[in-house]
Order: sequence, then structure tokens, then C-alpha cells
Amino acid sequence: MTKERLKVLIIDDEKDLCLLIKAYLSRKNCDVHTAYTLTEGLSQVDQFLPDILFLDNNLPDGLGWEKAENIIKDHPNIKLHLLSAFNPPRIKDNLPVTRIWEKPISLRDLDMYFS
Repeated sequence: MTKERLKVLIIDDEKDLCLLIKAYLSRKNCDVHTAYTLTEGLSQVDQFLPDILFLDNNLPDGLGWEKAENIIKDHPNIKLHLLSAFNPPRIKDNLPVTRIWEKPISLRDLDMYFS
């Protein structure tokens, strides 16, 4: 019996970072999708139904972290990873965030988490 592939969605406007994470997680046998705007990403959350979501805060069309609570409410089993290049803004204490990643993210950081 084969193990089902993890579905990962990355919502971040930094295309190079998306490609880095996608390439790394694809080698770990994950099915990875990317979105470069908040609107596109929220649509993909509902269509793709990822197991893991990497969500940037500062996106061209809004603040991703402001949508985190609704994402969790609509998809309670999602593992939410928040991304930020700046000092991370305060998030609600009851928000079940798996991890806050400070950019730049290295392959070593990903390897330590996904190994």
C-alpha cells in the first residue's frame, strides 16, 4: 500500500522562494502548488485542499496572516506555516499555527523540519 502524497500550497509573492520550497518538497514526494497573490492562494486553498499551507504575510493584494483564522476555521486539519521577511507581527494566541518561518528560509531549515 502506497502512502498518500502530502499536498502543500505555498502562497508567497517571492517566486524564487516558492520554487526553492517546491523543488525541495517535490523531492520529498509532496504534491506542491504555488500562488503569488492572496486572492489566487485563497482560491487554491479551497480547490486544492492542502495538508500543509505556507502563507506569507505581505502579499501584493493584502496581508495573508489576516486570513489565517478564516483558513483554519474552514479547513481545521490544515497545518499552517506562516512566512515573514520582517519581524513577525503578533498573531492571535488561539490560532493553531504549526510554525512561523522567518525569511530567508534555508534548505537546512526545511530539512530539519521535514525529515
